[in-house]
Amino acid sequence: MNIIVTTSPDKDDLATLSVGIGQFNQDFLPDNVGFEKDTKFAVFAKDNKGNVLGGIRANAFWNYCIIELLWLSEDSRGLGVGSQLINAAESFAKEKGFEYMRTETLSFQAKPFYEKLGFKQFGELADYPKGHTTYCLVKAL
Repeated sequence: MNIIVTTSPDKDDLATLSVGIGQFNQDFLPDNVGFEKDTKFAVFAKDNKGNVLGGIRANAFWNYCIIELLWLSEDSRGLGVGSQLINAAESFAKEKGFEYMRTETLSFQAKPFYEKLGFKQFGELADYPKGHTTYCLVKAL
């Protein structure tokens, strides 16, 4: 057996992992949950010239939509753009049948913003990254 660490994994090797965990999960999850495909999507805010002012990168599977990141340009902060992006992501997730949305945010980022939009903290990781706290948040859709 060889143990290999790589920063450029082969797509077929990654697919083998996905199929393997899917087969393992089959005994524990209903078929429509254990084998559904990931739904990757993005939501963008653009100006009239097509420049990106902010956006969300998300991935959804099982019954959860996960906001991987949300970014706003300096000029678009405090104008309600972030709330509009979240609302659009939530609408898309609901249309696709997802029941929850979750995300993580750092102590110097947007925890009050998410809480204002109905997200609840369910966990935290102290000193991650070093000197900061990561907050885990969830919202029922």
